[in-house]
Amino acid sequence: MMANLFDQFMSPTYLGMPLIVLALGLPWILWPSPSTRWLNNRLITLQSWFLNRFTQQLLLPLNTGGHKWALILASLMTFLLSMNLLGLLPYTFTPTTQLSLNMGLAVPFWLATVIIGMRNQPTAALGHLLPEGTPTPLIPVLIVIETISLFIRPLALGVRLTANLTAGHLLIQLIATAAFTLMTTMTTVALLTTSILFLLTLLEIAVAMIQAYVFVLLLSL
Repeated sequence: MMANLFDQFMSPTYLGMPLIVLALGLPWILWPSPSTRWLNNRLITLQSWFLNRFTQQLLLPLNTGGHKWALILASLMTFLLSMNLLGLLPYTFTPTTQLSLNMGLAVPFWLATVIIGMRNQPTAALGHLLPEGTPTPLIPVLIVIETISLFIRPLALGVRLTANLTAGHLLIQLIATAAFTLMTTMTTVALLTTSILFLLTLLEIAVAMIQAYVFVLLLSL
């Protein structure tokens, strides 16, 4: 039994070597490469359908110039979705529970959007700092507030993903421990707790998918 519930979020090591590289590289190995044949197998067909549908939904609020980001945003979505779902398997590690990794993904993408916006459309980018029709006395205050919110955005992206996945894993750990402890003394309560654990696992699968989509969607907006 673990001495600390947060030990499950530590990067695993084997023979003194961290396995974080394996956890980051495994999602790319599991996705099959598209085939050049006209008739693909069911897995590749389903994979292509999923990526096409996601890309269409992602690009709906973007103009034509933003469609050039489709490949990198779809790759990021696939990467986050794979890591989040693989982390729900037994004896695995979820890299996206580490704030350092999430910030390492959020900051460069956020900075790229800000720099490209300032370079291509500086008037529109600066216009977001001041809503139209603002009273004159509130202009300095609103500019400061909007600037602070702009710089807090990557932190919010990283913390949101980390907090949601960490909370879900902790709940699963706590309920599983309670079910295991009650199995010998209160069998009925243990079975009820196990059913709650099953429902929570289904909820965590949905959370893993939704959080990956929300992360990429907020970056694209």
